[in-house]
Amino acid sequence: MKFELGRSLLQERLAEHGMGREELARALLYKPERINDYIENKRIMPLQVAISVADTIGCQVRDLYELIEVDSGLS
Repeated sequence: MKFELGRSLLQERLAEHGMGREELARALLYKPERINDYIENKRIMPLQVAISVADTIGCQVRDLYELIEVDSGLS
């Protein structure tokens, strides 16, 4: 199976874990604008950032984005 990233689910994960954007930014030592860019789909999180975010809020990396299955062209 092949997947593409869909929209960011970071805002939903933050809400589920009772954490705000600013709190996550402080915990990761990032500027709040960077977190906002991830939430608003202006930037895609690099893998190392996604791992840090997931660890901080207590979810899996794959829970941070919608995953869209695409046809790999193989039959």
